[in-house]
Amino acid sequence: MNYIDIFLEALSAEKGRSEKTLDAYSSDLHHADETIPGGLMDADEKAIQKYLASLPDKASSIARHASALRGFYKFLMLEKIIKENPTANLELPKRKRALPKYLTVEEIELLISSAGDTRNATRLRAMLELVYASGLRVSELCELPMTANLGDKLLIHGKGAKERMVPMHPGAVHALNKWLDMRGDIDSKYVFPSNGKSGHITRDGFFKILKKCAVLSGIEPKRVSPHVLRHSFASHLLAGGANLRAIQTMLGHEDISTTQIYTHVMPEKLRETVEQHHPLAHIKAAKK
Repeated sequence: MNYIDIFLEALSAEKGRSEKTLDAYSSDLHHADETIPGGLMDADEKAIQKYLASLPDKASSIARHASALRGFYKFLMLEKIIKENPTANLELPKRKRALPKYLTVEEIELLISSAGDTRNATRLRAMLELVYASGLRVSELCELPMTANLGDKLLIHGKGAKERMVPMHPGAVHALNKWLDMRGDIDSKYVFPSNGKSGHITRDGFFKILKKCAVLSGIEPKRVSPHVLRHSFASHLLAGGANLRAIQTMLGHEDISTTQIYTHVMPEKLRETVEQHHPLAHIKAAKK
């Protein structure tokens, strides 16, 4: 019986994990199963530690493999397939997070204004406005359904099938409505439809147009990506005094620690303000 496939099916059905995550887990678990003598079902703690130590010396890669293994064995324990968890005492290596890259407000304005110089300018401007106004992931933007539009808000179905409500400022609402008027009554459930296989504009398609906008704006193309726009949204909100919890909700982060990384790109004075006034900062200080 292939317990790896059973575990992956459970992740997909019960946890709503993305296809990308499932592919990564599948690759890591099958690699471990083929590498560890006797395979994963006969592996003990020593064999798991030895396997992780044999991986390339890259913390993020080791952490991902370890996470897949811990999830797999936890599933086997819950299903009473095994009696002992060989990863129970594993310590994940600390991952050094790269600071998020972002554009200045002036660069964002230049980027949005450059949309008027490209083909399908109205659609592109709406997409740029939505990413920067609401901090959408590129997949959430490209796959945005018509039912998500609630006037001045968007109902987003994010990672893990979790819903969140994100606001839009008047400029973004105007840009979206202008595109929808131009889009007309097309037989498609997507806000940004396409004739391609997916039925909507693809990530690659948006990425390429975004790079062209960067060139037209005089911004170095390698500094611009959909995720950089999302980072810019969060960084600018935080620098403007927005509540960290509110930003966490809008970004769809499960853990506040993921959102807190944006404090590291702020000027020192603003960072001190956040640490002084945010409720979690006092808890963190007390633990030191």
